[in-house]
Amino acid sequence: MSKVLLIPGLDGSPEPHWQHWWASTDPDALMVDLSDLGNPVPAVWEIEVAGAILQHPGSILVGHSLGALLIARLLAHWPHLDVAGALLVAPADSSRSPRTKRFGAPSETPLGVPAIVAASRNDPWMSFGRASRLAQAWGADLVDLGFAGHVNADAGFGPWPQGRKLREALEARAVPAVDPWLAPFLERAAGAHP
Repeated sequence: MSKVLLIPGLDGSPEPHWQHWWASTDPDALMVDLSDLGNPVPAVWEIEVAGAILQHPGSILVGHSLGALLIARLLAHWPHLDVAGALLVAPADSSRSPRTKRFGAPSETPLGVPAIVAASRNDPWMSFGRASRLAQAWGADLVDLGFAGHVNADAGFGPWPQGRKLREALEARAVPAVDPWLAPFLERAAGAHP
């Protein structure tokens, strides 16, 4: 099973948010410690998530809200990172708050990993249509959560078992990375047998 790196959004994911729940109940899930959750600096957050990925190669990234945008930004800027997949839940429009405007427009670069965007039809942070267009640009599957608000504690999402099922489906599609040092040996071994 892959390590699951939970990437929170603006102001974090305190209890009873589903990300907090997963981090406290799943030994394979780890909340990435981002600095100054109330006043995010995109480049700093990118470095912090990249550091967590380097410590846990082959991880599944699970971002909520601004954390979903951070994952898209990170994979666009650092495509060489060893990421097995990404679950982007309720991506946020960074222009909706003065505290998030530094993120600018969301990256529309394909993510390069198996990905799912889980979006709500009444999310106050991003319209379903915009989330759908981003999913297409990112090369991600779109999951319509119906009228689920911002998919956070205020919208009634505590443990969120359906989210875990999405994560498990993504994990089943993830292709394990091969250590670059081993790749030439594996290629030779594959070529040696008809």
